[in-house]
Amino acid sequence: MRNIKVKVHPSKANLKKKDQLAWKIAEISSDKAKLNKDAIEMVINRIIDNASVAIASYNRKPVVSARQMALAHPRKNGANVFGLNPKVKVDCEWAAWANGTAVRELDYHDTFLAADYSHPGDNIPAILAVAQQKGCNGLDLIRGILTGYEVQVNLVKGICLHEHKIDHIAHLGPSVAAGLGSLLKLNTETVYQSVQQALHTTISTRQSRKGEISSWKAFAPAHAGKLAVEAVDRCMRGEGAPSPIYEGEDSVIAYVLSGPGKKYIVPLPKVNEPKKAILETYTKEHSAEYQSQALIDLARSLNKKIKNLNNIKKITIETSHHTHYVIGTGANDPQKMDPYASRETLDHSIMYIFAVALEDGSWHHVKSYTPQRARRKSTVQLWQKIVTKENKKWTKKYHNRDPKKKCFGGKVIIKMKNGSTISEEINVADAHPAGKRPFGRKEYINKFKVLTDNFISKKESQRFLKCVQNLRKLKSKDLKGLNVEILPKMRKRIKTGKSIF
Repeated sequence: MRNIKVKVHPSKANLKKKDQLAWKIAEISSDKAKLNKDAIEMVINRIIDNASVAIASYNRKPVVSARQMALAHPRKNGANVFGLNPKVKVDCEWAAWANGTAVRELDYHDTFLAADYSHPGDNIPAILAVAQQKGCNGLDLIRGILTGYEVQVNLVKGICLHEHKIDHIAHLGPSVAAGLGSLLKLNTETVYQSVQQALHTTISTRQSRKGEISSWKAFAPAHAGKLAVEAVDRCMRGEGAPSPIYEGEDSVIAYVLSGPGKKYIVPLPKVNEPKKAILETYTKEHSAEYQSQALIDLARSLNKKIKNLNNIKKITIETSHHTHYVIGTGANDPQKMDPYASRETLDHSIMYIFAVALEDGSWHHVKSYTPQRARRKSTVQLWQKIVTKENKKWTKKYHNRDPKKKCFGGKVIIKMKNGSTISEEINVADAHPAGKRPFGRKEYINKFKVLTDNFISKKESQRFLKCVQNLRKLKSKDLKGLNVEILPKMRKRIKTGKSIF
């Protein structure tokens, strides 16, 4: 690995391409790095994971809306849409839109947290859609996905967007563009321009994840993927981009992020070095924001130890800066304490999540979010007793550069009405690579079977799992097999209102 120093340069300095971050990203996108065996296996795991959550969200309104928009753009040699017959094809950028929304809707796929947040599995829908339309094979797809993960993970390590209230999809646009560069074997110049265009067009504020969170939270990554596909298409036609996109005196660092005086360090592999960043990422066992995963596990265990929850006086969760200020009481969002809040808001409220998991001793991607569940009197009472607090110890653990020491948990202190105290802590989720029950192929397959149960036939389930696990050997005609078709009886009619398309 190498550490790339990134800062603002005045226009008169005429910063050379080879010294720009976008060019260095483009270099690893267009290189001929060997594929790492473990990284390949993780790509397979994440395609399974994405299919799981996409099918489980098939009938949710944002997914229906996105799918209907995609179906208004049919293409004979296009890409597939999750849940539909593989004979149904649409323009790849619209497949990226529909499938990206389906993957993101339940907040249930993979994550990587460092200086900023990310869901690197959001790279897959756009890269797969283009692979299907352009006739790529399984190995091409693997290369594209590995590059997408590599770029996003390392941007997340080096550049914090959240502190400037910029949404994390600003790292996704460039990573998808770079992934498409590897997939399509584009030259460095084309990828360089694509990365810059993709970043320029995917900068938006974090209001999509603040206050009353709407369905745009699911659409946002899909939108970034779609814009990246379009950016690559334009640059393949010879068009250029605002440059230098990171270092320019009127560009991203200068006026969107920390300004001309800031120096960022972004780690990137050397040219032709195997891309293994995907191995540093982790998926979710529970459908909720990643920083709540470990605390759900802790709540489950505490459920067995506390006989009467009515005897609880107060619950304090000591955790990292990010957890406290994003999904905790430090966010100062009254909506996070509101029984009438949207599902999207509730899955970003650790107070709500911890209360439900403590009461139920479990967590469910549908049942734990129903309006009836959120408004249960006992839950509301318990919920209002919970506060979060930043503890520097947990913030330091959160930012540890050693993946084996990085933690996303916290300490829970429960004060009982009789004056006694229960105190327990957890470093990482049970499903984390360093957790009690790390996710492996078996667990990914089980998650797929649980989430797709009743949605697809056993025959379709077996077919898909056989196909995806043979990813390395798939020919271009076989990539349609990575789509999963749901049973006709499970297709609910959901009206989305009048529209343009």
